[in-house]
Amino acid sequence: MLLSINPENPQLRLIRRVSEILEEGGIIAYPTDTFYGIGCDLYNKKGIQLIYRLKNRPLKKPFSFVCDSLKGISRYAQVSNYAYKTMKRFLPGPYTFILEGTRLVPKIMLTKRKTVGIRVPDNRICLSIVRKFGRPIISTSAGYDDPQSIKEVYGPYLDVVIDGGVLYQSPSSVVSLIGDRPEVIREGKGDVSSFL
Repeated sequence: MLLSINPENPQLRLIRRVSEILEEGGIIAYPTDTFYGIGCDLYNKKGIQLIYRLKNRPLKKPFSFVCDSLKGISRYAQVSNYAYKTMKRFLPGPYTFILEGTRLVPKIMLTKRKTVGIRVPDNRICLSIVRKFGRPIISTSAGYDDPQSIKEVYGPYLDVVIDGGVLYQSPSSVVSLIGDRPEVIREGKGDVSSFL
């Protein structure tokens, strides 16, 4: 199912529909500020395993996930004062921050070192979905700029593809804030000069 949602002013009834799909264990493709993502509920183990298979990704490499706010992040990661101040400056935005996960994060989403990658994308559709749903959703790139291509490639596996317009892919910048020492792991769309 292809669902057109207004990127500037997401229609609440459509956001509610997507939230219900996630609640029922569905897998969605949705826009972020860096690319179209594929995701499901952070607690949907079957869905996460399917996305690993779709992406042909080793289980040792957990996906990042999307929260709707800094407050949301502090439930799923250990956030020091330094990390909080840093993220407050850059979020929402094209960054993935690596932090130590809390007990609320399912094992399948933790690295060996018990870390997680968390995003708060600057995209109204994405943030509206997570806010309405009330829990984080996992995030991995769909690999295509437009919803039609995503539907053609992944259609049989997805419950809904959200059309938020064409998005030219540009990965997020990944910055580790473990131990209050910023370390740039990947330079992407977000400006990392202040971390170097």
